[in-house]
Amino acid sequence: MHEIICPHCGKAFKIDEAGYADILKQVRDSEFDQQLHDRLELAEQDKRNAVELATTRVAGELQKAAAAKDSEIQELKARLDAEEVARKLAVAEALGKVEKERDALANELEQARRDKQAASDLAEARLVNGLQQAAATKDAEIQDLKARLDAIAVAQKLAITEAVGSVEKERDELKSSLARAELEKQLAEKSLKDKYETQIKDRDDAIERLRDMKARLSTKMVGETLEQHCETEFNRIRATAFPRAYFEKDNDARTGSKGDYIFRDADEAGTEIVSIMFEMKNENDRTATKNRNEDFLRELDKDRNEKGCEYAVLVSLLEPESELYNTGIVDVFHRFPKMYVVRPQFFIPIITLLRNAAMNSLKYKSELALVKSQNIDITNFENGLEEFKSAFAKNYDLASRRFQTAIDEIDKSIDHLQKTKDALMGTDRNLRLANDKAQDVTIKKLTRGNPTMAAKFAELKEQKPGDGG
Repeated sequence: MHEIICPHCGKAFKIDEAGYADILKQVRDSEFDQQLHDRLELAEQDKRNAVELATTRVAGELQKAAAAKDSEIQELKARLDAEEVARKLAVAEALGKVEKERDALANELEQARRDKQAASDLAEARLVNGLQQAAATKDAEIQDLKARLDAIAVAQKLAITEAVGSVEKERDELKSSLARAELEKQLAEKSLKDKYETQIKDRDDAIERLRDMKARLSTKMVGETLEQHCETEFNRIRATAFPRAYFEKDNDARTGSKGDYIFRDADEAGTEIVSIMFEMKNENDRTATKNRNEDFLRELDKDRNEKGCEYAVLVSLLEPESELYNTGIVDVFHRFPKMYVVRPQFFIPIITLLRNAAMNSLKYKSELALVKSQNIDITNFENGLEEFKSAFAKNYDLASRRFQTAIDEIDKSIDHLQKTKDALMGTDRNLRLANDKAQDVTIKKLTRGNPTMAAKFAELKEQKPGDGG
């Protein structure tokens, strides 16, 4: 029994082991859920911070690239505007020259017209001829000026076309660079997204494993307790495997202590076949002074003797990393007689094993019960029966140890065969290398540096065509 004090009213009350375990479970579950919730929030905050940081960094880099490209575009536009102004100035200057020459020609024509009117009729034909020649010359000059002006316009157009082409080319390159930068940004964002999605998936998997572990612990060892688990497992097969068996909690604490469960089985005549005192310990039952299986064996042996049980079994989840207790059924006869330590999965097998072993002595027990009912002294017979059971237990222990020894020898044989296999594989490699070297041997290599052998092989080579072979 445990005493608990209410934090509100200060009243103390007592609860049994099951209630105390349920309260501990509720406290642990709420703490576990709170810790799980806090870790999920921290993971989500880390993800948001990482995504924001990556987005800010990529946006800054893109802004820098865009600013640089905008500066280049503005510079190109300024150059284009300057060239356009220069072109306009050149055109205006050329037009001014042409207009000035045109005005000069117009003035000369006007002066010629006045001279024509003032000249005599005799000089009219000569003056007309001279004017026609002058007009032809001026027309030629005007045509030449127009051709030069057209050439200047064509050159300006070609310059403008080249400048525009260069600007368009740089514009296309800028567009291509921006497209590449956008693609790199998308790839970087996708890479970051995939990276953080992978990390989030890993964390989700870890959380799911924790949840699954909690669920399994809750359903098997926390929510039910180990005692309820074992009781449920036994009741599932009671009707078929143990129809006359007694398996109930040990509620008799008159001697100051009690076990958890007592198993008794009898035949049709009521003769007891086997009796077992069970003690269940899960990880929640550890204390500061008792946290190993051995710490509970002495009290279990005391309960077995006080309740008149033939065997004692500790069903334990303590020391989960122990290879000894994880291998199967462990007898502790060297510490206390007729006592075993098992994991929960061997709870039913240990009952079956001890019951089947006791069936061999059922005949003697039946006869013993008959003799006792007839008030016959059977002291020697009981001693013999006890010797038989002790011998059987020793033989079982010896068989168990020899079985383990056989397993160890098999493991050693497997290791030896593996080493033999490795040695044969090494031999195969060496033989293959030797064969390669043998295939590489030639007469030329054999006779190198050996003039006697070279002469012999040359002699054989010369004799070979005529030997008829």
